[in-house]
Amino acid sequence: MNANDVAAHWESNAETWTIYSRAGYDKYRDALNTPAFLDMLPPVANLAGLDLGCGEGSNTRAVARLGARMIGLDIAPTFIRYARETETQAPLGIDYVLGDGQGIDFPEASFDFVTAFMSMMDMADQRKVLKGIHRVLKPGGFLQFSILHPCFVPPTRRNIRNEAGEPVAVEIADYFDESDGRVERWIFSSIPKEERATLTPFAIPRFHRTLSTWVSMIVEAGLTIEAFGEPMASVEVALAEPMVADTRIAPIFLHIRARKA
Repeated sequence: MNANDVAAHWESNAETWTIYSRAGYDKYRDALNTPAFLDMLPPVANLAGLDLGCGEGSNTRAVARLGARMIGLDIAPTFIRYARETETQAPLGIDYVLGDGQGIDFPEASFDFVTAFMSMMDMADQRKVLKGIHRVLKPGGFLQFSILHPCFVPPTRRNIRNEAGEPVAVEIADYFDESDGRVERWIFSSIPKEERATLTPFAIPRFHRTLSTWVSMIVEAGLTIEAFGEPMASVEVALAEPMVADTRIAPIFLHIRARKA
């Protein structure tokens, strides 16, 4: 699968994804993943940042509200259209650009930092992406990105629940299967069942890599890893949003920060 195939899949997802994520159905993102990512993010006020795979711009806006001067890049035109419309309605100084993360078309040393919220595992040539990030980072700049946890969300994963429906364990398989472009089909499970039945599931092209592969790709790109994060829902969050309670058994997301020397 190449970048054009990836773009076609994400363009097919973009309309439904935007509508339902903005309506509050992306529970893992809103209740856990994005807050944990922002908590781990170093101070970015007055810094120039690139958000890679920005989607409709929700997380780009969150970083901009911390004082950063942001550019959002995404491969799907519909995502960029929604992001630009929102910027027009409520300006934060964000420039949204249609483009491919595998060919980051900015001058060398353009950015103090790069973020990538849950987008890197959907890019076909992650080595090329990481080398491009290194090129556009200023010396001392950092990359912070989130992905599905390669150890606990490999291509095959199943939650094991007790009689009360509470998560108690996780079954995983195919950890070493680094097949490119496996398309996973799903829809936000928090959408009411009757409404989900009327929707076309998302088609998510996934490029799973083992943890050791991720580390080696980051190091090969010339970046130095300085922080890992594995978000776990607090008792209070798990009670408020039971869907994310399984992150108290094993992490679903991995956050990584790496810096250019």
